[in-house]
Amino acid sequence: MKTNLFSLRSLSFLLFTILVSSCKLMHSELTLEHLGKDRTVIHAQLSSKYLLLPIEETAKESKMDISSDGKKVKAINIHLALNKVDYWVPLDLSEYAGKKVTIDIQPSADSALCWKKLKLSDSFDTSNKERFRPVYHHTPKYGWMNDPNGMVYLNGEYHLFYQYNPYGSMWGNMHWGHAVSKDLTHWNELSIAIAPDQLGTIFSGSCVIDKENTAGFGKNAMVAFYTSAGEHQVQSMAYSLDKGRTFTKYAKNPIIASTASDFRDPKVFWHEDTRKWIMVLAVGPDIQIYSSVNLKNWNLESSFGKGQGAHGGVWECPDLIQLPVDGNSNNKKWVLSCNLSQSGGSGTQYFIGNFDGKTFTNESKPEIIKWMDWGKDHYATVTWSNAPEGRHIALAWMVSTQYAGNVPTMQFRSSNSIPRDLSLYTQGQNIYLASTPSPEMISLRKGKKEVNAFKVEDTYNLNPLLDKNTGAFELNIGLKDISAEILGFKLFNSKGESVDFCLNETEHKFSMDRTKSGITNFSREFPAITSALVEKSESFSLRIFVDKASIECFGNGGKFVMTNLVFPSEPYNRISFYTKGGSYNVSLFTVYKLNLNNK
Repeated sequence: MKTNLFSLRSLSFLLFTILVSSCKLMHSELTLEHLGKDRTVIHAQLSSKYLLLPIEETAKESKMDISSDGKKVKAINIHLALNKVDYWVPLDLSEYAGKKVTIDIQPSADSALCWKKLKLSDSFDTSNKERFRPVYHHTPKYGWMNDPNGMVYLNGEYHLFYQYNPYGSMWGNMHWGHAVSKDLTHWNELSIAIAPDQLGTIFSGSCVIDKENTAGFGKNAMVAFYTSAGEHQVQSMAYSLDKGRTFTKYAKNPIIASTASDFRDPKVFWHEDTRKWIMVLAVGPDIQIYSSVNLKNWNLESSFGKGQGAHGGVWECPDLIQLPVDGNSNNKKWVLSCNLSQSGGSGTQYFIGNFDGKTFTNESKPEIIKWMDWGKDHYATVTWSNAPEGRHIALAWMVSTQYAGNVPTMQFRSSNSIPRDLSLYTQGQNIYLASTPSPEMISLRKGKKEVNAFKVEDTYNLNPLLDKNTGAFELNIGLKDISAEILGFKLFNSKGESVDFCLNETEHKFSMDRTKSGITNFSREFPAITSALVEKSESFSLRIFVDKASIECFGNGGKFVMTNLVFPSEPYNRISFYTKGGSYNVSLFTVYKLNLNNK
């Protein structure tokens, strides 16, 4: 009896030793196999919807190849947790339920924490866990977001696609995420619209509504154009016949190819005068202009860019729209915009001129640079296609490329700006672009506080700004009878964190100083003072939109705009006006609480 017991124990120990030495671990429906040479294979036959993957952002990136019944179905890059778990992301395997799934991961350390933290679940918690998640700006529920893409209006819905990484809050694995709204403020997240394929990941682009079925996909088909970023950047197309809910990729992709290293971000629109589709495409330091009659076959017409405007980096995300000047529909000009990252940050510049269906001509001197926004955090700006009532509504990725991956959020990264309606106005001998908050923003006002007019000769303090301030509000400020050389105000909190808004009448300059705004040490480029040139005047008006982590300032009816991120440890709930060398009157001071809910 003792011998048999000993034998059984010995056999059990031997089997355990073999199991450990072969590095196989059982986890419910998962079998993990460590194969040496930094390679791990997960074998699964799942009934759960999600495999929740533990992420550590500083861990080395691994490549994860996913196969179903022996056929490769997906490849992603991912930072699996090595020593700690920052958060989880869901790998949706529901379409392979009941099938054998193999996940091959390289490189992968046998001792990594992730192998102990893998989870199977039929749900994924997307509730807000971030103190800096905006109240009224669009953000993804989780993961990384950059450029807004494919913005188009159809049957009462504004569609917003966007560059999206569903497998971490860092750039990578570019898909098109998708959200829809009926009012440009309340967004409903939908399923991923376009996923990577054999041509590469999915970079930025645009959508149109093919009202006359020129492509043959169907009348009123929603047609998406995007850059496939593989070995080379090429342009591809997909179409939807169900209001953007699902897309079918064009069988003959790519539709335009090139050997250029920077060849991306197609913006397509219908040009009525020539009865052709036009595509503007960013190619290194230039914009190329193509035309087509069927959305499938494209002819290169011209290029624009050499010697024009700012060239501190490659041009990206172009747009070309036509607007009336000073509201006169008989006098219209074309606006060509493009975005660029440079040593001083990121921004959207624009040119005003003429377009004949083939060539864009800039009417300003080539060396003149015009910025759509003078802040640090306004990039990849594009407009909605097919917007109602002839409106041209712009949206921007609200961050700088200098520190986008380092901002102090974790569950998600990046937000979009508020929507802005564009118009042209004349100032002196020049024409400029104005950006004003879209009128839909007014619907977010849930509470109002007004202060009677007052004069500022030294300082003037208001405390509190709002009762029960959650950090989301709109300020309307009017200044007049200005005799001071320097004037302004500071938004600040009880921690001493502040943002200083200053108007220098001598230098004709408006500036925003966020060097003491809160958390700034995540990037040496973040503590900054941004400035815009303004006309000297005895009156001045501002609309300022403040959210949990951003400030968007619209001056003098949108003649200048300044967008900057801020990360205060508590909401700014005090304001102090000041002046140097004179006085001024605050003729208007109104603050509104902003909320998406009816509160």
